Amino acid sequence: MDSFKTMTQTDGNNLWERFQRYYTEFPSIGLGLDISRMNFTEEFIGQIKPRLAKAFAAMDELEAGAIANPDENRMVGHYWLRNSTLAPTEGIRQAIDQTLASIKAFAAKVHSGEIHGSDGPFENMLIIGIGGSALGPQFVAHALSQPCKDKVTPWFIDNTDPDGIDRIKSKLANSLGNTLVIVISKSGGTKETRNGMLEMKAAFKAAELNFADHAVAITGEGSNLDKIAKAEGWIQRFPMWDWVGGRTSETSAVGLLPAALQGFDIDQFLAGAAACDTVTRTKSFEGNPSAQLSAMWFNAVDGQGSKDMVILPYKDRLEFFSKYLQQLIMESLGKERDLEGQVVNQGISVYGNKGSTDQHAYVQQLREGVHNFFVTFIRVLKDRDGESMEVEKGHTSGDYLDGFFQGTRNALYQNRRESITINITLINEFNIGALVALFERSVGYYASIININAYHQPGVEAGKKAAGDVITLQAKIIDFLSENSDSSHSVDEIAAAIKDSESKETVFLICQHLSANEYHGVKKIGSGALTKITFQSQ
Repeated sequence: MDSFKTMTQTDGNNLWERFQRYYTEFPSIGLGLDISRMNFTEEFIGQIKPRLAKAFAAMDELEAGAIANPDENRMVGHYWLRNSTLAPTEGIRQAIDQTLASIKAFAAKVHSGEIHGSDGPFENMLIIGIGGSALGPQFVAHALSQPCKDKVTPWFIDNTDPDGIDRIKSKLANSLGNTLVIVISKSGGTKETRNGMLEMKAAFKAAELNFADHAVAITGEGSNLDKIAKAEGWIQRFPMWDWVGGRTSETSAVGLLPAALQGFDIDQFLAGAAACDTVTRTKSFEGNPSAQLSAMWFNAVDGQGSKDMVILPYKDRLEFFSKYLQQLIMESLGKERDLEGQVVNQGISVYGNKGSTDQHAYVQQLREGVHNFFVTFIRVLKDRDGESMEVEKGHTSGDYLDGFFQGTRNALYQNRRESITINITLINEFNIGALVALFERSVGYYASIININAYHQPGVEAGKKAAGDVITLQAKIIDFLSENSDSSHSVDEIAAAIKDSESKETVFLICQHLSANEYHGVKKIGSGALTKITFQSQ
């Protein structure tokens, strides 16, 4: 910390010198990156460069088609999606190009009314997915939306919460005949997505509408979802490939189809991502913004996740960016073991919302509370399309927004809180594509620096298996209670009867949930001490 203390005590001229040294503009992608207010030295840059060289080499291998996910024996090829000529085989290149053409053709037919719903042109699209199959499309839909110009209005079911699903059903109740449903699941077995699909199927049936006439699938070839869509005659099926992970799927059909339907220029979105890929392939610290970001992360968290990453975009359109990055970064970097199998418990926690909203929320703690974070500001220079009124002499609302950004950045720096600032000129398809690509490659580089695999997710799979175990146990409990409904039963009795005495807590939690929902027909009897609580089938 000594170097940072020295920095904060220097005068403005020396701070300006540091800014000049460590602020870099990348004109081809309209991006500026300021790392001058991070606590690092020239010695650190020299020390990190060998690690970066290793990361550059690993990225070259990944882009060339190396097996990057040994758990599933698959390549990782999201970079090919915006430049198919980089694909390792002609078959993959053709699949990418054909899918892009198919997306454009489908969107054009929807916009013209050639493809339509039971009640006429599609006015809404309901995306049913979870994780990367929802967060990316949500982020882009919110960032680029023009309410008076959007050709189709997006809605999302991204959870298996019945109340949340009911809210969407209620909002679309009178317009299901004009709603296109896009179901996204690579395996076709994701339970949250399946549940949302079944709920909406029931809603269409209740409205006496044919769900298949309103449904599109984005899934893996031969998956359960693919088979259902084919058998039921859904409008169209778009591919998800095993070499594209959910959290890096925004430049695949997962992100491109909703974006094209909403009316966005997906060619420009892909161009922004491709242009950023070109810049971030540069094999130097100074010329590569993703290399700079990954190095700053390593320095800030001591290579061990010792600090959190706070994302503060100063633009309402980027409100969902922190949620998108939360999954991209935490699912990629949160790993128990390194590439040699050693337990390392790696990761960086990510949270955030938007400025200047958070100046009235948690900035107080950021400045004066626990020093367990660093901030990444996203600054958008253009305020709005068209003229801005003056809210006071010589000043607009946008001037104040930028003033609040600069004030927060300075206030944090004065208390020795580190920050990175990413500047973009305006929000458009090209720049959003570049932001997505910037962080995708930063995550890849950082994973190489700390020697972990960014492209598998064993923890997520473990959670899915555990959830399945709970559902299996619930079925046994319901059967036992139904067959023995003449009396109530304690948790101990239920656990013994189903021969699972080691899962008594889970038995109680399942029964507690069953009894709170009348349609399960289970009654809770008693309260207070758990030994006095019993459950009975009604």
